[in-house]
Amino acid sequence: MTNQLPAPVTPRTGRSHESAGDAVRRSATTTASDRRSFGVERRRDVPLDEHARVPTERGDPVAILAGQDTNRLASLVPIRHGRMSASAFTFYRGAAAVMADDLSTVPSSGLWVQLCGDAHLSNFGVFNGPDRRLVFDVNDFDETLPGPFEWDVKRLAASMVVAARANELGESKARRAALAAVAGYRDAIAKLAVVDPLELYYFRLEVDEIIARLRSEGRKHADKLIGKARKKNSLRAVSKLTNEVDGRLRFVDDPPLVERLPDLDDDERDDIRSFFEQYLATLPLSRRRVLERYRTVDVARKVVGVGSVGTRCLILLCTTADGDPLVLQFKEATASVLEPALEPSAFDTAGERVVQGQRLMQAAGDVFLGWSRFTYTSTGQTADFYFRQLWDGKGSWPIEELGGKALRIYGDLCGRTLAVAHARTGDAAAITGYLGDDATFDEAVADFSERYADLTDDDHRRHLAAIDDGTIDAVRDI
Repeated sequence: MTNQLPAPVTPRTGRSHESAGDAVRRSATTTASDRRSFGVERRRDVPLDEHARVPTERGDPVAILAGQDTNRLASLVPIRHGRMSASAFTFYRGAAAVMADDLSTVPSSGLWVQLCGDAHLSNFGVFNGPDRRLVFDVNDFDETLPGPFEWDVKRLAASMVVAARANELGESKARRAALAAVAGYRDAIAKLAVVDPLELYYFRLEVDEIIARLRSEGRKHADKLIGKARKKNSLRAVSKLTNEVDGRLRFVDDPPLVERLPDLDDDERDDIRSFFEQYLATLPLSRRRVLERYRTVDVARKVVGVGSVGTRCLILLCTTADGDPLVLQFKEATASVLEPALEPSAFDTAGERVVQGQRLMQAAGDVFLGWSRFTYTSTGQTADFYFRQLWDGKGSWPIEELGGKALRIYGDLCGRTLAVAHARTGDAAAITGYLGDDATFDEAVADFSERYADLTDDDHRRHLAAIDDGTIDAVRDI
């Protein structure tokens, strides 16, 4: 029998899909051969060349971005727009909500996985695993949500074209970079479709293994990245972000990028104590015991990234009695930009959505990853956050320095890495059946990427015009 699987259901959005959880659980009762056949059937319903389409009727990108601004810190919103205005690539990085709205109007495979939600090429990088070995993986999950696997693939592939254009590499090299990302994904997901689930759970891309595979052009960038990442830890954060005042470490004010919080009153201290205790409860006991050796000595607000600017992001300086430092970051989590297009999160808080999505997708995550909800006693208002270490071997590829060959190598690596995350959280056999054995999907997504890069250029120009006419306030070069 070629297809023993149930037909996809129709959610409130009207688009046909099955849940990512159903796709995973199917492995227990249905063979890989039958699941692959199911993917082939989906291809008949939604042909691969349909993925070349971009939306013809779109929402106003400036209005979509302005809608996000209403829930952000007003004093920081102009910095967000200033950073997005620098180039079409920085605009693309900050415009995940715009692309989510666009993807909701084009054909969908109906094959769901846990999406990163913002899988552009700068949201992959290296960091320390729990065993202190550097790994390469997806590293941003603010928008994570279950959804069609190709949404992440298209976000990644289009970012290759936008970045290549920003680096003035020419259209041929831009397309080849997008093709490399998609081909790498398709090849890897096919290989992972026959991997034992337990082996898949333990699988990860270690940096030493990646370097061994790289040719000279890719290796020089990797060596530079890894050298910086190995030095990026709490000691480095303390040396860069703090000084000693009256014998005690304090964050250095550098407004508006880093601003120490004022002294707290008793009610505020109680709110923070309760907030932190809720966070600790989301950690395994072994990790709670580590944090119990530290006490908090200072808190500051820190501006990070491009698209995240304006959301609340704070850093927490902790030390032991002997002065051993640890710097934690707690970052505001809001509704995923995918939710209006797909379905509401299944979790009670946005912080848990981010953390659980990250734990599902990553091979090795931050040991102090957890979440909490802050309640302002004075107003009753709440805000969701997730916690992690500020720096723990973190590093990102220098995208602006990549030539055509290096960008292709990096695109292939990102595509393969994304495939691992999707195989963990969806049905790799069904996806492989859907994608087929040739490059039809690769070429379709490359077409999409070129067309979407054109839309991004237009959106960036509209964004600049809105800044120039005063519709949007922007502060540049910060």
